[in-house]
Amino acid sequence: MRWRRVDRTEPGAESLRQRCEARVRALRLPRGAAIQVVCERIGDARGRPIQVVPLDLPIANVDGLWVSTSDVDYIAVERRLAPVHRDQVILHELGHLICDHDSTPLVTLDALGTLFGSLDPKWVARVLAREHTRSEAELEAELVGSLIARRIGAWTASRGFVVPPEARDLARRLSDLLEPGER
Repeated sequence: MRWRRVDRTEPGAESLRQRCEARVRALRLPRGAAIQVVCERIGDARGRPIQVVPLDLPIANVDGLWVSTSDVDYIAVERRLAPVHRDQVILHELGHLICDHDSTPLVTLDALGTLFGSLDPKWVARVLAREHTRSEAELEAELVGSLIARRIGAWTASRGFVVPPEARDLARRLSDLLEPGER
């Protein structure tokens, strides 16, 4: 997964954001929902379950991918990622589902059947043909994933902390050591 800030000067950047925000609002996700609840909500809306499968993927390759079969959507995610990174990868892949992204085959179904004999060539084509660059689909999936994370996450832009009463004296003394602009 590549991170990139949307350039507001790009034509259509605002409509992309508005489109993604509308999709996330339509999910009506409860604040603080767990990733599993998000998967269930999206799976219910699609009429098919979503299963997250943690795997040891090749290092320096992909961190996650979405594989759609005739009756289940699978999201494979690198097992060794930090939890917040793993969640963002899952949310990015869910973004593809929410946005109803598809792919265009790069090779024939017969060729895929030869290469991946035991797998349905239609589903292999759908995964392999997806573009993993700065395409609008990738930007859209990333933005949808980030908007969901903002909705369900416990992270905030606020830098305030609740200091328990027994640590207030220590916190005050440590704060006094800082320059006024760093407090």
